[in-house]
Amino acid sequence: QVQLVESGGGLVQAGGSLRLSCAASGSIRNIYRMHWYRQAPGKERELVATATVLGSTDYADSVKGRFTISRDNAKNTVYLQMNSLKPEDTAVYFCNAENYSRQIVGSWGQGTQVTVSS
Repeated sequence: QVQLVESGGGLVQAGGSLRLSCAASGSIRNIYRMHWYRQAPGKERELVATATVLGSTDYADSVKGRFTISRDNAKNTVYLQMNSLKPEDTAVYFCNAENYSRQIVGSWGQGTQVTVSS
């Protein structure tokens, strides 16, 4: 199992920026990809961004050009830089890890709340 702790959320005005962090510990040797998800009230959890161990990235269409995912493999930490935030980005943000067998292996944490005011 991989333990994950998210941080960095907060309240920000539309157009502002936040940087989220996700620290991983435990069985991290076989992590292939790290993901950021979000879940807004009354909605399903959605995948926002992905970063592979080699540095390839992918984003949901709704955040392309505004969000950037990055990894610090030495620190076992993944970041989500969020710029030009919109009220519709308001959600609880979670991270998780995927191994080389394409299995999600992290324990879902509490997430970190991001609230964007208009």
